[in-house]
Amino acid sequence: MTTSTSPRPERRGSLARGASPASIRAALLPEDKTVFDAAYEDALERARRDYDLAALHDTLENWRRQAIAQSDPEAFRLMVRRAAAFFSGEPVPSDEPFAVTRAKAGM
Repeated sequence: MTTSTSPRPERRGSLARGASPASIRAALLPEDKTVFDAAYEDALERARRDYDLAALHDTLENWRRQAIAQSDPEAFRLMVRRAAAFFSGEPVPSDEPFAVTRAKAGM
């Protein structure tokens, strides 16, 4: 039996690309970084307490998806405005604070 000599991509841990806490946090909008930090700390504490990584993995996957959406901040802001208009049934005023628009969109 022979072994293959072709190089294999090196994997660091079991997380998919972009799912490390540092990668996720780097891609988030500034106002979401503290929310992520709290959710991550909570998930770590649950993992320590329960000896189960499922909640940690779920938290990271949820925030990874949010980081992908936020990786283009202008496109994200437009998506939030459209969602807010859809859910409220009214156009979003151009001078409305983004936090208010996000709340209307549930995002």
